[in-house]
Amino acid sequence: MEKLQKFVELGLSDNILQALKKKGFEEPTPIQEKIIPLLMERDQDLVGQAQTGTGKTAAFGIPIIEKLKEKTRHIQMLILVPVRELAIQVAEELNSLKGKKKLQIIPVYGGQSIELQLKRLRKGVDVVVGTPGRILDHLRRGSLNLEAVSYVVLDEADEMLNMGFIEDVEEILSATNPDRTTLLFSATMPREIVAVARRHMNDYEKIAVKTKEVTVDLTDQIYFEVSASDKFEALCRIVDIESDFYGLVFCRTKVDVDRVANQLVDRGYDAEALHGDISQAQREKILNKFKKKRIKILVATDVAARGIDIQDLTHVINYAIPQDPDSYVHRIGRTGRAGKEGTAITFITPDEYRKLLYIQRAARTDIRKEKLPPVKAILEIKRTRIKSEIAKMAQQEINGEFMSMARELLEENAPEQALAAVLKYALRDELDSRNYNEIRDGQRPIQGKARLFVARGRKDRMTKRKLVEFIMKRAGVENHKIDNVQVFDTYSFITVPLREAEHILNSFRKENRGKRPFVEVASKAMSRRGVQR
Repeated sequence: MEKLQKFVELGLSDNILQALKKKGFEEPTPIQEKIIPLLMERDQDLVGQAQTGTGKTAAFGIPIIEKLKEKTRHIQMLILVPVRELAIQVAEELNSLKGKKKLQIIPVYGGQSIELQLKRLRKGVDVVVGTPGRILDHLRRGSLNLEAVSYVVLDEADEMLNMGFIEDVEEILSATNPDRTTLLFSATMPREIVAVARRHMNDYEKIAVKTKEVTVDLTDQIYFEVSASDKFEALCRIVDIESDFYGLVFCRTKVDVDRVANQLVDRGYDAEALHGDISQAQREKILNKFKKKRIKILVATDVAARGIDIQDLTHVINYAIPQDPDSYVHRIGRTGRAGKEGTAITFITPDEYRKLLYIQRAARTDIRKEKLPPVKAILEIKRTRIKSEIAKMAQQEINGEFMSMARELLEENAPEQALAAVLKYALRDELDSRNYNEIRDGQRPIQGKARLFVARGRKDRMTKRKLVEFIMKRAGVENHKIDNVQVFDTYSFITVPLREAEHILNSFRKENRGKRPFVEVASKAMSRRGVQR
């Protein structure tokens, strides 16, 4: 437990410490150092102002799990989150933190079978992590009783405000035990969130944590939309088009890590796998090779990559989209260090686009879409690189034996024929287009909708009709695809399908290069501009 000494000092049980060790934790984050001892000592209403990537789930989860009782007949803890992806992630995190403690922790969200949820709730649950809409459904059905709940957590409260859930949240809070302990977490503190805290919390303590920006300007963030079967081909193209690729490739499971690493080795790349089944001695050996650049590609799981601190990585590749914004922030933070530029690339399948938008909003960052380089472009770059390297070598002193062989070859063959033969011998099939497989263009349409913020309102003589016409004219989007239009004094909102949202954002981004964005994803824009509704 030596590495966990700071957690030990917080007075945690051996069960929790073992769970933290298994997860690869070493020391608490700033928000964990503040919240864990406070909640261990007493039940205290808290308002925590912290961004994604600070470790807030463990900050409230660890001390509350310590206090929850086993085998009760009622729900002890309710956690409200804005989207289903976060519900799943928080439930998974709490389940990994509970260790051997017998607690039933489930996510409840729209889109999941309500019959399945009813069945699980009837069996008895200790902790429910849910979205406001589905929690209200269960309250109105009578399938969820919160009258004896001891703890309520509002996670990413500003996101719930931006998505129009605050009235639902207040209705849910009114149905809970009035003697509960309430914790509210929010990256920003608009007046509506402060009002909720004042109405529903008792003598709350405010804890703010300033987070060092991880997604800095030096990290260029890109995503590629590819089918699952084309991801490996996409990875090879990215590696090959870079002159000096040196990076981490993140996969979700140990099986995926081994498979991708083995495929890379089979294709002739210097790659190694790193995951939880690898011994400490082997791990140190692999990391030493990677640090010395004897291998250029390290394929890893999130847990196995904890503690890797290498300053000059060129790339972080999210072969599998991160499970949550925290993971995304931690992964890409490994590039763009020590003043050097880095690139973070994420592969998504069409049905993962909504999850990418959520990560982008919650992490408050921009991830732009790019197209994968075609085989022809990669081969041309390789040719240019080879010619440049040969030209550099030609300027240097060359061993006499090579000069002697060159003269013999030129005496026996035509110059061009001799040089071509040498290139073919040295490069083998390096420039053979058959090394690459085709990547299919045919992809399923992306489903879902996005809420966009527009920096024009009634003061700019905007009406709903004028706003729709303005968007149609500037971005070429059909009017029937623009829905739920709201016009306020200085700004407006529209809802459009995800594909059209991306097109609108790109259209206005090109026109406003270097200036404050005119159209943005709603939640990010509102937090940046201090918009209050």
